[in-house]
Amino acid sequence: MTKIKLCGLSRPCDIECANFLLPEYIGFVFAKGRRRFVSFEDAEALRMMTDKRISVVGVFRNEAPEAVARLAHSGVIDMVQLHGNEDKEYIIKLRAMTKAPIIKAFNIKTQEDVKNAENCSADYILFDSAEAGSGRSFDRALIKNVKREYFLAGGLDPSNVESEIEALSPYAVDVSSGIESNGVKDEKKMRRFVYVVRNTGNER
Repeated sequence: MTKIKLCGLSRPCDIECANFLLPEYIGFVFAKGRRRFVSFEDAEALRMMTDKRISVVGVFRNEAPEAVARLAHSGVIDMVQLHGNEDKEYIIKLRAMTKAPIIKAFNIKTQEDVKNAENCSADYILFDSAEAGSGRSFDRALIKNVKREYFLAGGLDPSNVESEIEALSPYAVDVSSGIESNGVKDEKKMRRFVYVVRNTGNER
């Protein structure tokens, strides 16, 4: 069964909906300057509300590894998602500081991007569009032969996630803008997205 990550949650009502839906993962965005950014204090409060069955992922972009590790040690997040230019050396350094599983996101534009992702030493890889968080897709043909398990992001929403799962069988689907209306999470879209994924006939 394909797993689900609902990313960019930032309000108590978002957490309440997630607790009802029980996706495997939710994401808090700690990348400054991003529309869905949450402060440590807000994330801490949201984490306290979150059902313990849900893994909380902290999303970072070119943040100092020491800062990422501190947040992982705080108990606010269970996993780390790197969405910037973090390289092999960065991941090695971060691994020495925290045991939190690492997801490395890749903006897919060419076959070389896919190759780099497949060779990445992170625990998980994530395929996203060239402009992460934009709600735009990327050429899925580039990843059709990938053998490694991956998170699929970029342009997913309740209307297309079923066909994407059936075509690619990703380990997990990651959605943010596709479950929003007017720039904030939409409970109806969140519910619909999870319902469609859970009822898609995909066996792993």
